[in-house]
Amino acid sequence: MTKLRLAIVGAGPAGIYAADILLKAERNFDVSIDLFDHLPAPYGLVRYGVAPDHPRIKGIISALRNVLDRGDIRLFGNVRYGTDITLEDLKKHYNAVIFATGAVHDADLKIPGIDLEGSYGAAGFVSWFDGHPDVPRTWPLDATDVAVIGNGNVALDVARILAKHADDLLSTEIPANVYEGLKASPVTDVHVFGRRGPTSVKFTPLELRELGELRDVDIVLYDEDFDYDGAARDAVASNKQVFVIDKVLNQWRQRETGTASRRLHLHFFAKPVEVVDDGTGRVGAFRYERTRPDGAGGVVGTGEIRELPIQALYRAVGYFGTPLPGIPFDKKRGVIPNREGQVLWKGAPSSGSASANQQMYGVYVTGWIKRGPVGLIGHTKSDAMETIRHLINDLGNWWRPESPSEQSILDLLHERGIRYTNLAGWHNLDLHELALGAEDGRTRVKVVPRPDMVNISRAE
Repeated sequence: MTKLRLAIVGAGPAGIYAADILLKAERNFDVSIDLFDHLPAPYGLVRYGVAPDHPRIKGIISALRNVLDRGDIRLFGNVRYGTDITLEDLKKHYNAVIFATGAVHDADLKIPGIDLEGSYGAAGFVSWFDGHPDVPRTWPLDATDVAVIGNGNVALDVARILAKHADDLLSTEIPANVYEGLKASPVTDVHVFGRRGPTSVKFTPLELRELGELRDVDIVLYDEDFDYDGAARDAVASNKQVFVIDKVLNQWRQRETGTASRRLHLHFFAKPVEVVDDGTGRVGAFRYERTRPDGAGGVVGTGEIRELPIQALYRAVGYFGTPLPGIPFDKKRGVIPNREGQVLWKGAPSSGSASANQQMYGVYVTGWIKRGPVGLIGHTKSDAMETIRHLINDLGNWWRPESPSEQSILDLLHERGIRYTNLAGWHNLDLHELALGAEDGRTRVKVVPRPDMVNISRAE
């Protein structure tokens, strides 16, 4: 019987779902799957891209854990694609590879002043408060007035963590260095800006409601943002999610404010124009143009320019994928070019024709690096199903590796001195973090430094 040796690069939800779906799929061949990740621990976005005060969302780890703990998928953490292993290595040892590397960098916001000191991408801040091992242990939290640009869930995560009192995060797995940084923050006002109106936001009702639960934080809304046109009223009447969001926002408008020590302001109909220099190369103000409904669900500029004094700004306008060595990349969309998960590359043009997209046999994608950073974590399941269907049907075009044994990749990593972690190592780290949490009456405390994560995982 034919056997598929499959490598999956990326041990987040997208990669784990793909492995699980393949193992459960109807097929006429055996499967052996190795899951690689550059981080020492698995779970990707769930561990390092979701705010620590989201235990309900983080519950998805239980399902991912069940997949890995079955024992039919090998995990290799702390292995970097492009340096520790290459595409040529994968071709030598596997029949195919699925890249599930996600999108971890911030999309650009091209306005003057965006590169001033004190202007940050949301992705870096999220990585910091989630204890990502590859970001600095400290974060500059010296602003009293902060702007957050964006109207998606990440923008609300950033705003909530900035506005929330650090002591209210002690029930979570927040690392000690993050708690100390947030505890010392002098912030009093966090302003969230969206280009469109309240009925066009991209965040979910769950994310929104959590803002209203913050202790000693006033939610401030502005009446001028709630003069709805017909398109907005139709959206409220026809879309359940928009109806709930509108209901929550209007309930907050009735609240009395002015007694809390911190305020979280929600501004709508605000198009970013410029981040203003304070004269020293630092953020001094945020300048924006007031927009208005265009009658068709969109907005147009009014020409009215407003300016808000701030000392820090976070852009949360989307994530962007990262190129991988030896793999095609769409620089405009931040994804690997593909057709339903089959990676495409620009082939040589035939006589008289333009360059055509051709399938890069043996190479597949799933998750955000496939379709861009849209949708929730659970949406990666349908992505994976589509990709796996093509992988199975492409049997005749798989690579023919010269050294496909399961031992051969272990030998390669040992020869190169790669201090990889495995599933047993993740269990070691998991138990260690749970024990650290138990000492303080918490569920977990994350280990942050990469060397410590590797040493604990390898019991060294």
